[in-house]
Amino acid sequence: MYKHIVKQGETIFSIATDYRTSAQALLNANHLTMSSVLVPGQEIVIPHLPAKGSIPYTIHISVSRRQLTLKKNGSIVRIYPIAVGKMVTATPVGDFVIVNRQPNPGGPFGAIWLSLSKIHYGIHGTNNPSSIGKYVSKGCIRMHNKDVLELASLVPNGTEVFIRP
Repeated sequence: MYKHIVKQGETIFSIATDYRTSAQALLNANHLTMSSVLVPGQEIVIPHLPAKGSIPYTIHISVSRRQLTLKKNGSIVRIYPIAVGKMVTATPVGDFVIVNRQPNPGGPFGAIWLSLSKIHYGIHGTNNPSSIGKYVSKGCIRMHNKDVLELASLVPNGTEVFIRP
């Protein structure tokens, strides 16, 4: 099972929201109660995701290069061009995991949405392919629809995503 490391200010409810699960599921999986206090550095089991390192794929995003690199067992499989957040709505930097997916989400999200473990952020297609390579999103990672479909066919939920400046 995947383990989340608690950061300053996080609560069971905020962690549950980020991982798209219920607070009760987290409480049960971690033998906690509603009155339990979380402390930074504490490990919280996320019951519906596989353990870190158990998936051979990782995703590495360079915001400045506007590139997504897919690796398998540490070797580069493919590099994709992406669009990222504009200055006012920057793409978050950090370590995340794909928590779920939604095919054909509609609107500007293209062919598929891969939710990241930070609420409201994901890797998705686009209905505006000319935006790829630019700083234009509200913080999400945009890809060409054919590219995000290829990526989604390879990586399961639980795949680690490393976003760097």
